[in-house]
Amino acid sequence: MFGALAVATPAQSKLIILVRHAEKDISENADPNDPPLNAAGQERAQRFAQKIGKYRPGAFYSTDFKRTRDTVTPLATKRGKQVQLYDPRKPSELIERVLADKTKRVVIAGHSNTIPGLANAITKKTVFRNLDESEYTVIWLIRLKEGKVTKVELLDY
Repeated sequence: MFGALAVATPAQSKLIILVRHAEKDISENADPNDPPLNAAGQERAQRFAQKIGKYRPGAFYSTDFKRTRDTVTPLATKRGKQVQLYDPRKPSELIERVLADKTKRVVIAGHSNTIPGLANAITKKTVFRNLDESEYTVIWLIRLKEGKVTKVELLDY
């Protein structure tokens, strides 16, 4: 699934920040197919903006769901950037796009069953497992130099 990563990568340093969307509204009034963030999720999105703002990301990617867009929109807005959409069923295309782009610091928002897989694909190691449905606190910082992973950090927020 992630085998198409043999693309030429620019000789530059890059920081890829991966995050699962914040808490979603699971009330009976929420759209079950595309729920927004609940109050706790909105607070977490603000904490994400505060914690990650210091890295000055220059690009933001999200799946086309309210909860993922709304998790990164506060920081994207603060940075004067638009959130770009990607298809979570095509992770190789997203990774190639991010690696080929000149932007050095990128945020990617996804889901409990997509973000760990992206981290595995970028690091070319199968270390991260899908997140539990109640797990919202992890941020991955993946640093690359000349296309090679130099450091992976996990942050709580």
